[in-house]
Amino acid sequence: MKNRAQAVFALAVLLSLAPAAGQAALAPYSQDFELLDQTGPTALADDGWLVYGNVFTPGLVYLYGYGPFPAPNDGFAFCQIDLLQGGVEQGLQQLVVFSDYNNADHANGNLVESNTFHEQTVGAADVGGVWSFEFQAKLGNLVAPSTAVAFIKTLNPAAGWALTNFITLDMTSIPDTWGGYTISIPIDASLEGQILQFGFANTATLYASAGVFYDNIVFHRTGDVSSVPDAAAGLTLGQNYPNPFNPTTRIDFALERTERVDLAVFDAAGRRVATLRRGELGAGDHHVIWAGLRDDGAPAASGQYWYVLATSTARVSRGMVLLK
Repeated sequence: MKNRAQAVFALAVLLSLAPAAGQAALAPYSQDFELLDQTGPTALADDGWLVYGNVFTPGLVYLYGYGPFPAPNDGFAFCQIDLLQGGVEQGLQQLVVFSDYNNADHANGNLVESNTFHEQTVGAADVGGVWSFEFQAKLGNLVAPSTAVAFIKTLNPAAGWALTNFITLDMTSIPDTWGGYTISIPIDASLEGQILQFGFANTATLYASAGVFYDNIVFHRTGDVSSVPDAAAGLTLGQNYPNPFNPTTRIDFALERTERVDLAVFDAAGRRVATLRRGELGAGDHHVIWAGLRDDGAPAASGQYWYVLATSTARVSRGMVLLK
């Protein structure tokens, strides 16, 4: 399993290098794991699951990556189909995701980030949609300092597999009872041709336990991104740059006529985080810089945000990701 590969790029714990070719466009996916062969060594691979490992020093210096490989189902590396970890809603079989314990760098004290995921290619027909990754989960035998996340990533193969989105949900401290979770990503024109991955990752060292259980996975289109209004609305909103960003990002927008505007940042739960511009502005091009701070001056947490530009006649929103 261990295969030291030359790193193409290093971006802290957010790497997932050189994924395999995906489908021509995003397609719905669902899995409750009930019909997969619980003992079959290729059961998860046959269902399209892949794995990829990244290794870091304790100081988070990137060392190397390896993969992608077809997902194993052997209980020693990355993932496995487990039995009797659910209730009536979860059935008999569940997915458990953990660390790559075949990687001997555990014994060296290095951090092993183990990714288990599906991937597809964003097509032109996907632009304008919002896709959601929904699943049920419960904490397994994960113990500190191990951590776990669910994620949606996008990578640009035309730019050296650069990471363009990394939307995460922290699974480290979830309850040991089943609950439902969702992550969403808006698909804009910049993502056409990029690789989209959805899945789970664990980071562990020294063979510490890192298991989290997942079931009833659904990936599907759940809505539409607010489109850029036509000229009658007199309002355009550009994609922030860079995205993802840390520590600052720029947002460009334009007004066809003088308007009273409200440009604000909201978190994934719809709560206002920061007000970037409020008041009357003249016609023409404008921009703001957001330094990742909340209205109270405190740093905003890493994660997915929406920035919304509203006037008396129109409302436009786009998604962005803050990384730390």
